[in-house]
Amino acid sequence: MKIPKSRVPQLAQAMLRALTEHNDIETEAPAEVALDIESVLNQYIKDEAELSEKARDTVASRGLPGDQLGRVKRQLAEEKKIQIGEEAIDYLVDQLIEFLMHSSNVDEIYAPDHQLRLRLREPLRRVLAVDGDLDSAVRGQMKHMQEGSAMWEIEYQRVLEDVRRRKGL
Repeated sequence: MKIPKSRVPQLAQAMLRALTEHNDIETEAPAEVALDIESVLNQYIKDEAELSEKARDTVASRGLPGDQLGRVKRQLAEEKKIQIGEEAIDYLVDQLIEFLMHSSNVDEIYAPDHQLRLRLREPLRRVLAVDGDLDSAVRGQMKHMQEGSAMWEIEYQRVLEDVRRRKGL
């Protein structure tokens, strides 16, 4: 699951808004809670980037074909007990709930865990839906390149920025 770093502040605000509008949490410092949420999201982005880099290094050092990158990344994620792919949303929501439970910036939590999960999951899904559409558009333009290669990663980022610019995102 790729969360664009540029979208983290607005995602954190959307999550906070979902929690406070429904009176699921009480806080005297909503800006601090938003920063807490951002820190969890940024840590996940950092962990996922480290996994990707380590997976690329492992594939290169072992001389494996580029299509093995996903498998190696999943193995590394299992070792570090980090979820990626479809399971990442639930993993990230669990991390956020745990952080909210221990945050000194949250005065009270009124909602049960399952309700918190619903409130936190929805903004994540919206961001990922937009990101999934972008990913599909980028991959459609990159059919000529082999996925997993270093050149593919560079070109993916370039085409992604171009598509975002054209769509005004």
